[in-house]
Amino acid sequence: MFTDRLRRILIAVVLVLLVLISRFFPQTQDVFVSSKTASGSNTVYEIFVGSFCDSDHDGTGDLNGIRSKLDYIQGLGFDQIWLTPVHPSDTYHKYDVKDYCAIDPSFGTMADYEALLADCHSRGMRVLMDLVLNHTSSAHPWFQQAAAYLRSLPAGAVPDERECRYISYYRFSAEAQDGYAPLADSQWYYEARFWSGMPDLNLDSPLVREEIEEIAAFWLGKGVDGFRLDAVTSYYTNETEHNTEFMRYFCDTCRAIKSDCYIVGEAWTDRNTIASLYESGIDSLFDFPFADTGGVIAGVMSGQRPARDYVREMIASEELFSRANPDYTDAPFYTNHDTGRNADHFQPGQTAALKMAYAMSLLMRGNSFVYYGEEIGMNGSGRDENKRGAMYWSNLADDPDICSPPAGMDYIQLQYPPVSVQMNDPDSILNWFRSVITLRSKYPVIASGRSAEVEGACSE
Repeated sequence: MFTDRLRRILIAVVLVLLVLISRFFPQTQDVFVSSKTASGSNTVYEIFVGSFCDSDHDGTGDLNGIRSKLDYIQGLGFDQIWLTPVHPSDTYHKYDVKDYCAIDPSFGTMADYEALLADCHSRGMRVLMDLVLNHTSSAHPWFQQAAAYLRSLPAGAVPDERECRYISYYRFSAEAQDGYAPLADSQWYYEARFWSGMPDLNLDSPLVREEIEEIAAFWLGKGVDGFRLDAVTSYYTNETEHNTEFMRYFCDTCRAIKSDCYIVGEAWTDRNTIASLYESGIDSLFDFPFADTGGVIAGVMSGQRPARDYVREMIASEELFSRANPDYTDAPFYTNHDTGRNADHFQPGQTAALKMAYAMSLLMRGNSFVYYGEEIGMNGSGRDENKRGAMYWSNLADDPDICSPPAGMDYIQLQYPPVSVQMNDPDSILNWFRSVITLRSKYPVIASGRSAEVEGACSE
């Protein structure tokens, strides 16, 4: 049953939808139409590859496992998928890359990746690759060669790029600095803002930019439809202008190769900074101000903010972002692989509230992103491993599709049934997701229109 508060929120959501639809026929200058939100449902399914579906029964999700579930993903209405990093890496999350032009063996082969691309494209689905450009793994050959060279230098010697080109790929220092880690067995330090296993790349280096251009060309040549850029606010620490310049360079590079390449960036920051970053010309930046427990949606759902704030904050964002980049496409989401899952935002049994929170995200303009498992109300919060648990396909203890949990993950008692059960329940969270995504597909203006407030309709 809906509470009075949920009814008011539902009214706010529906009124936004009605205003959008009423303004769509005929199209006027008030309606924003982007080539990146022109057809389909404009919904993207984020897959944490190692936890999604295990095709070879080794406990780790893989590319062929994803291929086996494309009927499921497309059946829910998703027309794009975003895969978290698939490159070789020594960690389970793969955000420390050892080779930008290869596939981690635990996920499969390059042939498997190409087959996944082909299968998706044959269905009219797009594939986004997670691309980590802020840093590499400390095990990457670039860093290994630079480190070996520095260790070989006599005390007091000045590094020479002509002797080892890779010393310009990172930022080294003979003195300790904030954000720098000591290079073992040497007197040198290197920038590593995330942790010592992730040395920051020197994105000012022409040699590094040449490498990036080759990486982009390699994957776009394979047929990748776009990139999700990791940690775009960290390319240059606390330097929004430089971050914007780098993204402009990267977007221009990609579009010169593939004009319809779609690029979305992770900018975990405030709305004004996001607006500044949109000046780069990037297609999308994740709309963090609406997401997670501290966002607008959670604030409205918890009663800390009035329902009208949902509408007014959308309008304010649209006006601000469109001034920075008239061609921008918003990227709303509610949770992702770095946040606690949606079911943990509510008490057990508050299914209506859980559905409502995601409705508020799915009915926003732009390309809406959904994290795998959210469509069945999976839960998991606290340490990162808990947020990336195995997809809950069935109750069968020996279900071969179900992956092993990430090492170090806590035991989690799931609140809602698995996919196999929810598929057959018309009132399930899963079938509710399907209906909302169908609505997005039926009315493209949801993704491409502008929001407006109906005076007095959203009062508390």
